[in-house]
Amino acid sequence: MSDDQKLRVSKIRNGTVIDHIAGGQALNVLAILGIDGTDGEPISIVMNAPSDRLGTKDIIKVEGRELSEDELDVLSLVAPAASINIIREYDVVDKHVVHRPEEVIGVLECPNQHCITTESEPVDSHFEVLDEGVRCTYCDTIIREDLAAHILAG
Repeated sequence: MSDDQKLRVSKIRNGTVIDHIAGGQALNVLAILGIDGTDGEPISIVMNAPSDRLGTKDIIKVEGRELSEDELDVLSLVAPAASINIIREYDVVDKHVVHRPEEVIGVLECPNQHCITTESEPVDSHFEVLDEGVRCTYCDTIIREDLAAHILAG
């Protein structure tokens, strides 16, 4: 690879690097984590970079924030191949891979307009994670494709 083809994104001092996100999904990952840049910490995003494993991949570097185990599990909904590196003082101190959770609560919006979670009731959405998608535990609606389109705004 020539020098002009290498990725040039600066190292972060403390925070999280999310690698091996399927190409084009970085913004969905940020949405599902509720990261919008309003806290003033730098965020670096590389989209559609070449990847031997995925064809193309996205990479996110979030300065000043370490992801929780729950956040790592929820990532699997839109980035099942993601790897996460926790950075402290410019060194990788911990590595994680995402795992599919059994359920997600308050993360997705049910597409069924008659579901109790879409009415004016104070009820968080609750989905069971299946092999073929996610199922609303209240109305049994199954979302099979484009989960990112159903992410609740943070």
